Amino acid sequence: MTALDTHPRTTSAPAATSRPPSQLHNIGLVFGRELRPVAHDPFSIVFGIIQPLFFLGLFTPLLVASSGQSTADTLQWFVPGVIVMLALFGTSTTGSNLQVEMQTGSHERTLVSPLSRSSLMIGRALKEIVPTIVQALVIVGVAVPFGFRPDVAGLVVGLAVLSVFCVGLGALSYALALAVKENQWAFWGVQQTLLFPLMLLAGILLPLTGAPGWLEVASKVNPLTYVVDAERALIAGTWDGDAVAGAVAATITCAFGLVVGAKAMRASS
Repeated sequence: MTALDTHPRTTSAPAATSRPPSQLHNIGLVFGRELRPVAHDPFSIVFGIIQPLFFLGLFTPLLVASSGQSTADTLQWFVPGVIVMLALFGTSTTGSNLQVEMQTGSHERTLVSPLSRSSLMIGRALKEIVPTIVQALVIVGVAVPFGFRPDVAGLVVGLAVLSVFCVGLGALSYALALAVKENQWAFWGVQQTLLFPLMLLAGILLPLTGAPGWLEVASKVNPLTYVVDAERALIAGTWDGDAVAGAVAATITCAFGLVVGAKAMRASS
C-alpha cells in the first residue's frame, strides 16, 4: 500500500447464487399458464354448468317424489353430490388437454423445461378446480331460493377436500392420456366407462339405501363414496367422522394419483 492509499482496499464479495424455483413456484407457473385461456374465454365455464343444472332441475323432483321429503331436505342431500359431479367432469378430462399438447408438440417442449413432472400435473389439475369452484357457487346460488341452506365454513372446507381429491384424479387422467398416447377414442372410452359407475356407486344421483349387498360392498371400496359423504356432512355443518373419512380418502387418492402420474411421466420421457 503506497502513501496515497489512505484507505484499505476491500475485496468484493462473490455474487450470491440464485436458488432454483421452489415446487410451489413451478406449480404456480403451470397453473397460471393453464388458467389464462379460461380467463380469456369464460364461455367454457358457462357451458360446463348447463348439464349439472339439468341434473339439479330434473332429478330433484324425482327424488322428492320417491323419498317423500321436502324440497329443502332433498336439496340438502343432492346439491353436494352435484358439486362433486362438477369436479369429476372437469378434472377427469385433464388428460384430454395433454393429448392436444402431444399432437402439437407442446408436451415435448415442457418435458425439457426445468419444471418438475409433479408440478405439471398438480398445476393442470388445480386449473380445473377454479372453474369448478365458480360453478359450485352458481349451483349453490340457484338452490338457496328453494330452501338449500349451506354452512359457509363447511362449504369452504368441503371445497378444499374436494380439491385435494381432484388433484389425484387429474394426475390419474394425466397418466391415462400418456398410456393411450394420441388415441382420443381410447381415452374417452376408458374415462366414461370408469366415471359413471364410480358416480353411481358413490350415491351421487340416487341413494344406495336398501341396495343389494354386492352394491353396498362395491360402494364401500369406492373412495369417492367417502368424499361425497364428507361433502354432505360438511356443507350441512356437521363435523363428524364422515368429514374425517372423506379427507383421508381424498388424501390417499391424491398421493396415489401423483405417484402413478409421476411414473407415467418418467416412462414417457
